[in-house]
Amino acid sequence: MQPKDIVAQFITDIHDQRLDEAKTLLAAEGFEYVGPNMRFLNRDDMLAYQFGMVAIQKDLILRQLSADGEHVFAILDYQTNFQAIGDVRLAVWFRVRDDKIQTVEAFYNAAVVENMLGGNLPSAS
Repeated sequence: MQPKDIVAQFITDIHDQRLDEAKTLLAAEGFEYVGPNMRFLNRDDMLAYQFGMVAIQKDLILRQLSADGEHVFAILDYQTNFQAIGDVRLAVWFRVRDDKIQTVEAFYNAAVVENMLGGNLPSAS
């Protein structure tokens, strides 16, 4: 599979709340997620956080997906059932190596998430 196809499948799995399937697309060793207000150094921690967000996820809309070699870029609208958050626009940069997503770097308005979590943000393991 091409990097763009791997990321598209990952986004579909997250959208459909199939986190076990999404996990298989992430590198088991050396994985890193970096966002504006949290960082995870392994896929299990990142997906555990995502599992917590499933309860408020109304929809995940892929607006744009483009690739340049191993670099894949996505623009997403994360719609929630949680009125305090509302909808969050995400820009996400994925790096795919050896048919696995190695790194995920997300860009979004972190203040919205911080307010929801009351300042209790997960930290790197």
